[in-house]
Amino acid sequence: MGAVKTKRMPRAVREQQMMDAAVATFGRRGYMAASMDEIAELAGVSKPLVYLYLNSKEDLFTACIRREALALTEAVRSGVRTDQPADRQLWDGLLAFFTHTAQNPDGWSVLHLQARTHGEPFAAEVAAMREEIVAFVTQLIVVAAREAHRDPDLPEREVAGLAEALVGAAESLAAWANVTPGVTAKQAAATLMNFSWAGLGNLMEGRPWVLQDVSG
Repeated sequence: MGAVKTKRMPRAVREQQMMDAAVATFGRRGYMAASMDEIAELAGVSKPLVYLYLNSKEDLFTACIRREALALTEAVRSGVRTDQPADRQLWDGLLAFFTHTAQNPDGWSVLHLQARTHGEPFAAEVAAMREEIVAFVTQLIVVAAREAHRDPDLPEREVAGLAEALVGAAESLAAWANVTPGVTAKQAAATLMNFSWAGLGNLMEGRPWVLQDVSG
């Protein structure tokens, strides 16, 4: 009786398997310390096969950044229902963001820590993802603010800075939550919601903060 042949794994499946191993290795070890030998061993393949499929360590890292960035932006977009009130849209977006980063800590480490500190090409990939998320959040706030004000011409620049600040706060809070025992995605989302909505809620209702002159 002849030996039983194992079914050959499709290329796409094999590539994802190797990228899963790469994200785990880059996320935990860092880009510089991670080796192709480690990645190949974790993926259960030979190092030449990793190079054959993904060319180089730099190309592999770039592919990991792009995959993780796409997964995060899709998670945030799919988590928001635009037919909901403004506060619910923001809550759903924050919850989707923190849930994804909590469930994928290695991917978040690749995006938030590794890619930003190891050269312009990598940082540019993350910057593109961040711009997309900021633009998405800006549009959520703009639409809600225009409806609240009954002003279809409310300029985006009035809320673009708020979206930028909100995304920056979410990034920092996710990094903190992922290394702080006991902090859930829901708790992180509630923390940022409580911090941000007082100001955003007033903006929606046409009551922006203004500096009161208390001199003299």
